[in-house]
Amino acid sequence: MLKVRDLNVYYGGIHAIRGIDIDVNKGEIVTIIGSNGAGKSSMLNAISGIVKYQGQIEYEGKALPQVAHKVVQSGICQVPEGRVIFANLTVHENLKMGAYLRNDTKAINEDFGKVYDLFPRLKEREKQIAGTLSGGEQQMLAMGRGLMSSPELILLDEPSLGLAPLLINTIFEIIKEIKSMGKTILLVEQNAFKALSVADEAYVLEQGVITAKGKAADLIKDPKIQEAYLGKK
Repeated sequence: MLKVRDLNVYYGGIHAIRGIDIDVNKGEIVTIIGSNGAGKSSMLNAISGIVKYQGQIEYEGKALPQVAHKVVQSGICQVPEGRVIFANLTVHENLKMGAYLRNDTKAINEDFGKVYDLFPRLKEREKQIAGTLSGGEQQMLAMGRGLMSSPELILLDEPSLGLAPLLINTIFEIIKEIKSMGKTILLVEQNAFKALSVADEAYVLEQGVITAKGKAADLIKDPKIQEAYLGKK
């Protein structure tokens, strides 16, 4: 579904992503784990057309345009790190913004129902100003807004960042539910244990380079991964 080959990202003289290759197959959760500053968000931003890159990114067999709104129109959405909601708009208005590039009114209304089924708390607060939501609710809103673009591939950037442990469990249960809806997910996450627990495939990114890859169920048992990312010795 998504094929990344020899991806390089530069910020001036800084070589943030160094020739990485990644494959994401339809219907899977693929996770990228790594420490802060490893280049995980830069990789997602390149796929989303937010930052310029060198290399090849193909989606459904075609070269992906390096223009953000065209990437969304192709069927890819990114839920950014830090949630980045429209704080002065209501919950419902935020979700509506997710469907900004769509004109299929009937399907949009159906997707509102699906999002509210997936996030009942958002339905309870649909008229509430988004900036007054809790951190966990804002994360749910950001994910719901992404789903309103009707994507086939969802890029999740640090969805558990800053959340309490109980809410982290809830978010990862929702990620599994989104997969069961037929969506494909590329998940960037510092919580390596949670990420590897829900993913099918996994990559380890260190200083812009892929240092390990394989089945998530295998990597979670790897002693080196356990020591570096899971706090086990």
